[in-house]
Amino acid sequence: MMKKYSYVFLLALALVFVSCSKEKNETKGSNVKKEVTKTEVAQKESNNITLTTVNGEKIQVTKTDKGFTFSNAQNQIVLVDFFATWCPPCKAEIPHLNNLQEKYKGKIKIIGVLIEPNKDNDELKKFINDFAINYAITNSLANQIFANAVGGVENIPFMIMYGKNGENITHYLGVVPEEMIDSDIQAALKK
Repeated sequence: MMKKYSYVFLLALALVFVSCSKEKNETKGSNVKKEVTKTEVAQKESNNITLTTVNGEKIQVTKTDKGFTFSNAQNQIVLVDFFATWCPPCKAEIPHLNNLQEKYKGKIKIIGVLIEPNKDNDELKKFINDFAINYAITNSLANQIFANAVGGVENIPFMIMYGKNGENITHYLGVVPEEMIDSDIQAALKK
């Protein structure tokens, strides 16, 4: 019986460190890279990155000395989730992110940043409906620019938490227990 619990514990522990490599579903065409380069140059000149949600909402992301600020999240904690629709650990995180968005409504803003190039918005909207996602999902060429701006995203899910003033508080790689993120949110809200 004890042996069985040991296996369950080891499996649960392994899931905490599970992540997907972004390389699995990289685009092979060079057109996307050319478009990203054009967009990246334009956005570097303005010192802002404009993320676009699947519903057409624009989110201005501005680099600061300590992190990033987000136009749609004044005086809120921001949790950015870099993900892909094909990534099982990313899908496993969604119910937890939904719970946190609901629990801290008005105090936290969760932004899902899709890192799959050329994903059709209609296909992504179906994914959002299938998983009942209650937070913003962005889908634009600027997503990769933002991923590069935070230092590069090699494995997913990868989340970064920013404080009310845009300061980088912490980050998470792989599947993370909801309780851990919740605890970090509570600590950030007290600052």
